[in-house]
Amino acid sequence: MAKKKDTTTETAKKAEEKPAKKTAKKAEEKPAKKTAKKAEEKPAKKTAKKAEEKPAKKTAKKAEEKPVKVKKLTKKELEEAKREAEKTLEEELEEQLSDEEIENFQIEKVDMERLTNKVCDILAERESDGMLQGELWKKLKLTNQIGSRLALKLERMGTITREKLLENNRWTYKLILKKTPISTQSIENAPCLVCPVEQKCSLEGEISPTNCQFIEDWVIADLKKPVKSK
Repeated sequence: MAKKKDTTTETAKKAEEKPAKKTAKKAEEKPAKKTAKKAEEKPAKKTAKKAEEKPAKKTAKKAEEKPVKVKKLTKKELEEAKREAEKTLEEELEEQLSDEEIENFQIEKVDMERLTNKVCDILAERESDGMLQGELWKKLKLTNQIGSRLALKLERMGTITREKLLENNRWTYKLILKKTPISTQSIENAPCLVCPVEQKCSLEGEISPTNCQFIEDWVIADLKKPVKSK
C-alpha cells in the first residue's frame, strides 16, 4: 500500500511539473524569437533604406557638381580655337606642303600653261571684283583639293591674289587677277618668225614693220577669225 501511495504521489508530481516546464520554456522562447526577429528586421530595413538613399544623394550631388567643373578657356586658348574653326583647306595645305611642292604643282595629263591662261581669262572678265574660288572650280570642272592647290601655285607665281571671306557660314577665298601671264599664242603665226627679208628689216629702212605687207596681211587674217566663246 505504501508503495502504491508513493507511485501515485510521483505521478501527480510529474503531471504538475511538465506543464510548468513547457510553460516556462514557451515563455522563454517566445520573447526571444520576437526579439531576435525584431533585431533582424530593424537593421535590415534601415540598411535597405540607407542603400536606397545613398546612391540618390550621390547622383544628385554629381549632377550638381558637373557644371561647376567646366573649365574656362584662357584668351590664348579662345583665339587658338577660333583660328582652328576658321581654318581653310588652303591653310591646311600650306602647313602640309613645302614651298617647292606648291610651286611645282602639276595636274596629270593637263597642260598647266593652258589651264593658267583659262583661269586668267575668266578672272579678267570680273576685273577687280574677282570670283569665288568654288565658282571658278565648277567652271573648270576641278575638285576643291586640286583647285586649292592651283590657287596656291598661281598666288606664288604672282598671277592672282586671294581674299579670305565668310560665305554662307563657311570660310573661302575670292580670287582676283593680278597680272596676265605672257602667252606665245598671239604671235604663233607672226610672219616675222619666218620672214625672208628679216636681215633688211629696220624701223628706218626701206623694209620696215610700219609698212610691211606681210604683217598687214597677218593682222587682217587674225581679226577675221571668229571669237571663241569663253
